[in-house]
Amino acid sequence: MTSCSNDSVRRCRPLLGTFVEVTAWGEPARLDRAVDAAFAAVTRVQTLMSFHDPASELSCLNREAACRAVTVDAWTSHVLATAKEIAGASDGAFDPTVAPVLQRWGLLPDLPLRKPGGWRDLELLSGHQVRFGRPLTLDLGGIAKGFAVDCAVAALQANGAESGLVNAGGDLRAFGPRAQPVQLRDPGSPGRLAHGFRLQNAALATSAPTFSRSEGGGIVVSHLVDPATGSAFVAHVSVSVRAPTCLLADALTKVVFFGGPGAESVLARYDAEAFVLAAEAMPLAA
Repeated sequence: MTSCSNDSVRRCRPLLGTFVEVTAWGEPARLDRAVDAAFAAVTRVQTLMSFHDPASELSCLNREAACRAVTVDAWTSHVLATAKEIAGASDGAFDPTVAPVLQRWGLLPDLPLRKPGGWRDLELLSGHQVRFGRPLTLDLGGIAKGFAVDCAVAALQANGAESGLVNAGGDLRAFGPRAQPVQLRDPGSPGRLAHGFRLQNAALATSAPTFSRSEGGGIVVSHLVDPATGSAFVAHVSVSVRAPTCLLADALTKVVFFGGPGAESVLARYDAEAFVLAAEAMPLAA
């Protein structure tokens, strides 16, 4: 889908398991190339870090990194380094190794389950090499989408867009002099808008169980897993985090959900702030 005016281009494509919308403003002659580059960047992240694609680098890591060091792309290396850093800063409230729980609930493909290892066993070596100290299964679904948004923004800027907005299923980032209106949805009634503000030269990511909540094995589950207990978060609550990059915002939403009182200091460390909404648009914290 594409729409244009004399100084803007907006396109939408299905990527990352959602719809990615890219909007760019600037000189008309540059915008088509800029938006093409943005989608190419998102596609590259998907190719590298998809849990669902057996040919992705992430799948290769899950198969082989417990046996040998695996060389990965610089982008994959960067996301893994940030994931481990935030896991450490939050004492595991953000944990990229909860995939076996999601597999057991049927929310990720049924691959061989490996649970002995955790995020501390993710070893990042020189030359973008990765090794698992113990067998484990990585899932970057809680951080890679935000990184893809950042890469799309960088592509827009590198190709001459003056302002832009990239929205990947609610993970978004704006740059340039245009402030972008943003509306947060009521987590109990997603068709109802709950809170609005303007986003400028910043990123925002939202996590909620609203669309992944399901029943399996007699229990209600979602894609949000408390790493400390292995249980699902299923309440009608959403967490949105505003941060300098979408990579950070995406991961930090899980820190707010599961980090307890320590989440505040982690947010401050990354110059981020959180908006927590309960059903019926009742703000819990900010």
